[in-house]
Amino acid sequence: MNDWPEGRHGDNRGDRYGRGSANAQPESARVMRQVRRGQAAPPGPGGYGPGPSAQQYGGGVPPQPSYVNGGDDGAYGYDSGYNTGQVYGSPGGGGHGGGPGDYDHGPRPAPNWRRRIKWTAITVVTVLVVTTVGTYFWADSKLNREVDLSKVIDRPEQGDGTNYLIVGSDSRAGMSAEEKKKLHTGSAEGKRTDSMMILHTGSNGDTLISLPRDSDVEIPTFVGSESGKTYKGTGRHVKLNAAYAEDGPELLVRTVEFNTGLRIDHYVEIGFAGFANIVDAVGGVEIDIPKGGMKDTKSGADFPAGKQTLNGEQSLAFVRTRYALKGSDLDRTKNQQKFLNALANQVATPGTILNPFKLYPTMGAGLDSLVVDKDMGLYDLGKMFWAMKGVNGGDGTSMNMPISGSANGNLVWDKAKVKQLVEELKNDEKVTVSGE
Repeated sequence: MNDWPEGRHGDNRGDRYGRGSANAQPESARVMRQVRRGQAAPPGPGGYGPGPSAQQYGGGVPPQPSYVNGGDDGAYGYDSGYNTGQVYGSPGGGGHGGGPGDYDHGPRPAPNWRRRIKWTAITVVTVLVVTTVGTYFWADSKLNREVDLSKVIDRPEQGDGTNYLIVGSDSRAGMSAEEKKKLHTGSAEGKRTDSMMILHTGSNGDTLISLPRDSDVEIPTFVGSESGKTYKGTGRHVKLNAAYAEDGPELLVRTVEFNTGLRIDHYVEIGFAGFANIVDAVGGVEIDIPKGGMKDTKSGADFPAGKQTLNGEQSLAFVRTRYALKGSDLDRTKNQQKFLNALANQVATPGTILNPFKLYPTMGAGLDSLVVDKDMGLYDLGKMFWAMKGVNGGDGTSMNMPISGSANGNLVWDKAKVKQLVEELKNDEKVTVSGE
């Protein structure tokens, strides 16, 4: 019994394999390009032409496809084209664009520069913000807020503007014996003040006033910073730096306020080692040594006349020298102001600010060695630095505390001039008083 539908007899299956119709000839729409290698297989019953009879294949066994040389048996009349070097495209393996059905990307679109610039700007701004915020918190964590001005009693009224007491101490904390010898600091116990300055910042110009360490001052009633005990004033007069040696920063602030009538808002102190480290971090500071040079065995200063770059060790010797100077302590305060001007200008150069390999070591050296009051913030510190730079650069007033004479080796302040100076500072007026 024949189970095949009419026109699809089993004896015709081999002839019609893959043709899609009962017609003995292939449909033209289904003819596929053939690519062969080597000698083509002989046509057979399933091919497009006459071939050997079924008997030569062993009693009616249908022909099997041949894969020799990458070709298919001719009985099926189709070659896949593999192993011919052809890649889905034009003859000869030309790739895309060789024939119908191949796709073409077309011309590459022009880059969207506006979009690229926008995202580049966003990325740069984000990096800058993250870096700035990170630097702020890093720097803020390095401040040594050790001075408690709330312990200072009987304080003057708050005036206009801001007053900083800036102190250079001879602290040797953390220094080895070799470092003390190298920096000519000696090995005295405790610490004293080598330099003291009041910096006033306000809307009518900034003013930097040096307070000679040998200034004659009265020690007032005060509360001990450690003991909390009240020490009554007896009218005792001492050199200004003795107040610091007696009970530290709090008593120094109390003494300055009592003898001037000017309220101190912030306190900043730096020691020997910290000062030298800052100078080394910026690569040295250029100073013009006056005619005759400078030589002082006690401070270690030994400089010929003329412009020269001082390293940290040499800079410390320069600002500490007084015995080789005609005006002693008064001339030394002038040299200190001169040096601070040069240092501030060196730190503020693009070569330092825009170079992270210089900026961060400089900031680290400075912040590690600074001692400030508990209310001091980075903004206050930055404001102080730029004011000092401006004053020493000629944008403000730089002076010594007015002196009227000396008594018992101490420098006596001119009381009338000091009173006028303090009133002008309290009212944030332009300073008209002059000092040595």
